[in-house]
Amino acid sequence: MQGVYVPAQFAPDEADVQRLLAHHRAADLITTGPDGLEATMLPLLHDPEQGTLLGHFARNNDHWKRADGRPCLVIVRGPDSYISPTWYASKAEHGRVVPTWNYVTAHVHGHVTVHDDVDWLDSLVRRLTDAHEADRPAPWGVDDAPEKFVRGQLRAIVGVEVRIERIDAKFKLSQNRPGADIDGVVAGLRSVGDAAGSEAVAAHRP
Repeated sequence: MQGVYVPAQFAPDEADVQRLLAHHRAADLITTGPDGLEATMLPLLHDPEQGTLLGHFARNNDHWKRADGRPCLVIVRGPDSYISPTWYASKAEHGRVVPTWNYVTAHVHGHVTVHDDVDWLDSLVRRLTDAHEADRPAPWGVDDAPEKFVRGQLRAIVGVEVRIERIDAKFKLSQNRPGADIDGVVAGLRSVGDAAGSEAVAAHRP
């Protein structure tokens, strides 16, 4: 399968990719089935020691039945932002500027394994919950809900494990622009309330 088009200036280092996988929110799991491409958005937990992404389908979503054992593509996203040419210092100098889009993404290639096991799911749900609740002032935990209720909820989902075989990542964050233009992008994104986009550009300036 053809990889992502990544000009050299937009190629992240391994540490950047690992941070994206550790801190992304939800991702698109894409497989091919009898009727063509299928995609489901899922919260996925990265396990770097095992080289996997872990998550779960709703049991009523039949995608899991067709995905089991199949090759897949998982599209993981970080911040993305519209970039106005009005933010570039170059606009005032020569006017040869156009709009563009900044983004952070990783295309994760692998194979799917389905886990229809309550104990496996219990462990996963606890790990996912802890990961997303960790920064909250009063984190919610699985044990805050009645045990019988939790067991019922676990029977309504099916686990999914993606064994990672290849990752193609691209961090397009204005690295190809002159320094003054990058300053303008950082300030412009901040001015429209896009803190995540602004911080990403500032963190990856050449």
